[in-house]
Amino acid sequence: MNTLERHRKLSAIWSSEPGARGLVSTVNHTDVGRMFLTVSFFFFLVGGVLAMLIRAQLATPQSAFAGPEIYNQIFTMHGTIMMFLFAIPTFEGLAMYLLPKMLGTRDLAFPRLSAYGFWCYVFGGTMMLVSMVLGIAPDGGWFMYPPLTGAIYSPGINTDFWLIGITFVEISAIAAAVEITVSILKYRAPGMSLDKMPIFAWYALVTALMIMTGFPPLILGSILLELERAFGLPFFQAEFGGDSLLWQHLFWLFGHPEVYIIFLPAAGVISTILPVMCRTTLLGYGWIVASATGLAFLSFGIWVHHMFTTGIPHMGLAFFSAASTLVAVPTGVQLFAWIGTMWKGKPSLRMPMLHLLGFFFTFVIGGLTGVMVAVVPFDWQAHDTAFVTAHLHYVLFGGFVFPIMAGLYYWMPHVSGRKRFFKLGELAFALVFIGFHVTFMAMHWVGLMGQRRRISTYLPEDGWTTINLISSIGSFVLAIGIAMVIVDLVLHAFTARRSRRDPWKAGTLEWAMMTPPPAYNFASLPHVNSRQPLADDPDLPIRLARGEGYLSEPEQGWRESVTVEIATGKPDFHIIYPTNTRLPIVMAAVTGVFFVSLLLKFYWTIPLAVVGVTILAWRWAWSLGHRTDLPLRAIGQGLELANATQVGRSPSWWGSVFLLTANATFFGSLLFGFAFLWTVAPAWPPPAWFDASLLELVPGVLGTGLAVVSIRRAAGANAQGGDPRIWLGLAFVGALFVGAAALGIVVRAPTPADHAYGATLLVLGGYALFHAALVALMVAFLAARVVRGFTSPRRHAEFPVVTLWVDYLAATALLILAVAHVPGMMA
Repeated sequence: MNTLERHRKLSAIWSSEPGARGLVSTVNHTDVGRMFLTVSFFFFLVGGVLAMLIRAQLATPQSAFAGPEIYNQIFTMHGTIMMFLFAIPTFEGLAMYLLPKMLGTRDLAFPRLSAYGFWCYVFGGTMMLVSMVLGIAPDGGWFMYPPLTGAIYSPGINTDFWLIGITFVEISAIAAAVEITVSILKYRAPGMSLDKMPIFAWYALVTALMIMTGFPPLILGSILLELERAFGLPFFQAEFGGDSLLWQHLFWLFGHPEVYIIFLPAAGVISTILPVMCRTTLLGYGWIVASATGLAFLSFGIWVHHMFTTGIPHMGLAFFSAASTLVAVPTGVQLFAWIGTMWKGKPSLRMPMLHLLGFFFTFVIGGLTGVMVAVVPFDWQAHDTAFVTAHLHYVLFGGFVFPIMAGLYYWMPHVSGRKRFFKLGELAFALVFIGFHVTFMAMHWVGLMGQRRRISTYLPEDGWTTINLISSIGSFVLAIGIAMVIVDLVLHAFTARRSRRDPWKAGTLEWAMMTPPPAYNFASLPHVNSRQPLADDPDLPIRLARGEGYLSEPEQGWRESVTVEIATGKPDFHIIYPTNTRLPIVMAAVTGVFFVSLLLKFYWTIPLAVVGVTILAWRWAWSLGHRTDLPLRAIGQGLELANATQVGRSPSWWGSVFLLTANATFFGSLLFGFAFLWTVAPAWPPPAWFDASLLELVPGVLGTGLAVVSIRRAAGANAQGGDPRIWLGLAFVGALFVGAAALGIVVRAPTPADHAYGATLLVLGGYALFHAALVALMVAFLAARVVRGFTSPRRHAEFPVVTLWVDYLAATALLILAVAHVPGMMA
C-alpha cells in the first residue's frame, strides 16, 4: 500500500460525515476539540460584553445605566461565564485537540464520552444564556453564598438556574477529566515512558486529577442548596441544625483549587511554547513536573484563606495563612525555570512570545498581591473590596488569557495550515496589555480606598469617581484589543497563504503530521525515544506517512490504536474505537430533560428522563465488545497484541477507577459536611436520633458481603469456562439487600425538614440507594452479555469493571449504615 492509498483508506475510516450531520455525530477528538474551543470563546465574548456593562455602570457615580437587580445579574453571570463556561472548557478543548497529536496516537480513550461532555456543556451553557435573556439570571454572585441564596431571600428561579445549570455543565468537566487522565496514562506512542511525555501532557494530567477531586464538593453543595430551596431541607439554616458556613467550605474546597485548575494548563502552554520561541530546550523538566504536582497538592489545603473574616479560630488563621504563602514556592520554581530557559536560549519576539512576556509581567504582580491577601491583618482590611477583584483578574487574566492567546497564535498554523497575512496581532497585543493594566491597577487603587466589590453605584463624595472612570476607559481599550485579536485569528484561518508544516521548528509530535491535520492524525504510529522526537529525527513525518511505524495497514475498516504500560511506554494491548454516532447528543439532550425538569419543577418528567438515560446508557455499552475471540493483532515491528476485551485492566476499567475517584470525593465531602454540622453547627444534638434496626442493618451488611464474594466467583467461573450466571444472580440479590437497607434509612429518617440531621441521613440513604440500583443494573447488564455470548474465558474485561463498582458500593454502604445506625444504638 503506497502513501496515497493509505491516506485515502484511513481518511474514509476516521472522517466525520459531511455538513451538519457530521457536526452532531462526530466523535473524533480533533472535531470535538475545535467545537469546544469555538463555543468557549463565544462564551468569552459574552462574558466580556457583561464586563463592559459593569464598567459602564461604575464609570460615573449614581449611574442609572443598570438598576441594582439587573446589575446583580450582570456581575453574577460575568463571573459564572468566565469561570465555568470559558476557562475550564477552553482547557478541555485544547487538551482534546492536542493530546493525541502530542502523544503520538490517533484519538482519546473514550471518543463518545468527549462528544457527550461537549453537548452537556453546550446545553448547560444555553440554559444559563436563556435565563439571562429572560431577565431571570442568577443574581447572588458567582459563589452563591447562603442564606442570601436560600428560598427565603431569593424566592425566584434565578438561583435555581445557577445551581442546576452549573451542575449540568460540570458533568462535562468530570467526563473530560476522566477522558484526559486515561488518555495520558494509557494512550501514548510506543516507547513514550512517563519521563518522555511532552510537558503539556504532565500539566494536563495534574489538572484533570484536580478536576476529579475539586469539582465534586461544589456539585454536592449545589445539590444540597437546591434540595433546601425545593423541599425545605435545612442544610444551611442555623435554627434547624444547619450552618451557612458549610456552603463556604464546600465551595472553596472547589474554588481555590479552581484557580490552579485554570493556571496549570496555561503553564503547560508556556512550558511548551517558550523553549521553541527561545530556540532551546526547557530547563528543569523534572523540577517543573514536581512543582506542578506540589502546587496541586497545596491548592487543596488552603481553601480557608477565603474565609479569614468568618470568625475561625486563630490557630486556623495562622495555619492557613502560612500554607497560603507556601504556594509561592512551587510557583516560583516554575517561573525561575522559564526565566532560565530564556536565559540559555535566544528569544525571538514573535506573536506567541509577546503574549508570554505579557504573562510574566502580569502574573508576577497577581502573585505578589496574592501573598498580600494571604496575610490575615491585610485580608481583614481588603476583604470584599475591589482590591480582591483586581487581584483575581491579575491572576486569571495574566495567568490564563495571555498564555492562551500565545497558544492560539502558536497552534493556529496547525489548525488552519496557513500563516498570518494581516499583521493585526501586534497592535492588538499592545491594546490588550495597556487596557488590562489601566483597568485593574486602578481597581487595586480604588479598592485600597475602600470601594466594595459587587456594588452597583457610589456617591460623588466617596472620592472614587476619577479612578473608576480611568478604569472603565481602560476596560474599553482592552475590549477593542481582544476584538482585534479575534479579527486577526479569523483572517489567519481564512486567508489562502499556505504555511509549511512546522513553521516554528518545534520538536513535539503534533508537528509531525500534515496541517491541517488529517482525521487519523498519523498514517502509522511512531516509536518515541526522547522528549523531542521530531527534533531528533526531522525525517520522522515522511517515514510515518510511508507506513514505517505501527498500525500502518488498516484492518476491516476499524478505527485502531494501541495502549502502553503506564510507566515504561511498552505496548500492551490493541484498541478498536467506536465510530461516529448521534448517541452522545441524544443522551446529552435526555440528560438535559432531567435537569430542566428539576428547574421547572416538572417532577413527573424526571422518572421519564431517568429511564431514557438508562436505556441510552445500556445501548451505549451494548455496542462495545465482540462475540468471538479476536486473534492477536500484528501492529508492526514484529509485535502482536491482544485486544482490549481480553485483558483485565481495559480502558473501561481505568475509566471506572477515575470516575470512582471523583465519586469517592463527592462521598467524602458528604461525610465531611455531616461531621461539620455535627461538631460546629448550632441546634445539635438533634431532637431525635435514627432508630437503629438490626433487621435492616444485618441484611444490609450481609448483602455487601454477598455481592463482593459473588461477583468474584462469577469472574472465576467465566475464566474456567463455566457458567457465571448463578453467581451473577447472587451478586444481584446482594445489591438488592443493600438497596433495601438504604431504603430503610430514607423512609425512617427523622423528619428531614425539621433538622439537618434527618436531611443529611436522607441524602446518605439516597446515595446508597442510587448506587445499589446502579450496581444491580450493571450486574444485570453483565448477565445479559454472558447470555448473548459477549464473554468467554478470553473475553473477560467486563468482569473487573463490574467488580470495581460492587466493591465501591460495599465500602460506601457499610460506612453509611454505620453512620445511620451506630449513633442510635449508642443513644
